[in-house]
Amino acid sequence: MITITIPGRGQLRLDHLVLDLNGTIALDGNIIEGIMERLDLLRELLKIIIVTADTRGKAHELESRFNLQVCRVDRGDEQDQKLKLIHKLGKETTISIGNGSNDALMLKESVLGICVIGPEGAAAEALASCDVVTCDINAAIDLLLNPERLIATMRK
Repeated sequence: MITITIPGRGQLRLDHLVLDLNGTIALDGNIIEGIMERLDLLRELLKIIIVTADTRGKAHELESRFNLQVCRVDRGDEQDQKLKLIHKLGKETTISIGNGSNDALMLKESVLGICVIGPEGAAAEALASCDVVTCDINAAIDLLLNPERLIATMRK
């Protein structure tokens, strides 16, 4: 668990991290360099769930090679399925990170939504739905490993 008090927003108690796969932690089906090392550190603090429609067929590899929990969603209504996952975990204690249009509701409903503008870019809908924007996934994970950085960004 991560607990942080943000002036003007109050105390956040963070238990879960939901990460979009393609475009967020993976590029062209390959995990972005530096991610797994950071997630290994973060898994001591948060329960990590990767959410994906498994477009590139890499979900099984993530589960077995990296020992990560993967939640597969069906193609077509991914946005609603991702939102249901956030509600199931508890939106008041769940952080989400994504970049796509189908991540927008999950970013908006999570207690903390982080949009990543990576090599694939980011959907305008995702940008409009998040609390924080970063220019790469490693910077987003570093915010959670060093939560005091969130205070400077989010305080009112």
